[in-house]
Amino acid sequence: MKRTKENFSKQAHLYRKFRPQYPKALLQMLAELPENNVCLWDCGTGNGQVAAALSTAFKTVRATDISTEQIKYAIPKDNIHYSVQAAEKTSFDANQFDLITVAQAMHWFDFDAFYKEVQRVAKKNAILAIWGYGLLRISEEIDVLIDDYYTQIIGPYWDVERKHIDNHYTSIPFPFESLEINRSYSIDLQWKLDELEGYLNTWSSLQKYLREHATNPVDTVIKQIEAYWGKEEIKEVSFPIFLKIGRLT
Repeated sequence: MKRTKENFSKQAHLYRKFRPQYPKALLQMLAELPENNVCLWDCGTGNGQVAAALSTAFKTVRATDISTEQIKYAIPKDNIHYSVQAAEKTSFDANQFDLITVAQAMHWFDFDAFYKEVQRVAKKNAILAIWGYGLLRISEEIDVLIDDYYTQIIGPYWDVERKHIDNHYTSIPFPFESLEINRSYSIDLQWKLDELEGYLNTWSSLQKYLREHATNPVDTVIKQIEAYWGKEEIKEVSFPIFLKIGRLT
């Protein structure tokens, strides 16, 4: 079984502060899909963003991540039970979950092993929803700078799994009955420049870069972007969301 990579402990505190929040419309749609809303598993929960948002719709939420530091900073709720576990092998009972969610984490998993575990722990007709978001878009001038930073500066330091994000998860197998979702979703935010800077500092590729270099390349790209932004100005930032949703029969 492929060993799941753990790339997010060092910057776990930044994740909770700077990672973009998923739109309420997406999460509401997911909450309405299961036949029952008794038990949710949020796998690769990170800072617990999805688990916390969906906790009001489910009696019990189990949220897992392989990073102890991510769990340390996760959002606490009375009905959320966090644990440090691999996606591919858990301590959960069989036939337990009505909905299983994986947000911006599926590309790190051993697909076959994870899907086998999903089939074990999911109830009949349960829903599996995996999604991610692509490279942010701001404006024509700023996007050029971000694209160059993404591909040329930090590009060589991305793990090979990043290709699945670039491919909008079309390169990830999905051996379940797919559900047709008749609308698209995006993360649309109002950010100041320091929020963009904080987000760029959460990238896993940056942590690998910093192990080989003495200076942080985020500082340079932010100075370049500032010419088109302004320190106090607020700009619209958009991340496209891509989805795979299926029913386990």
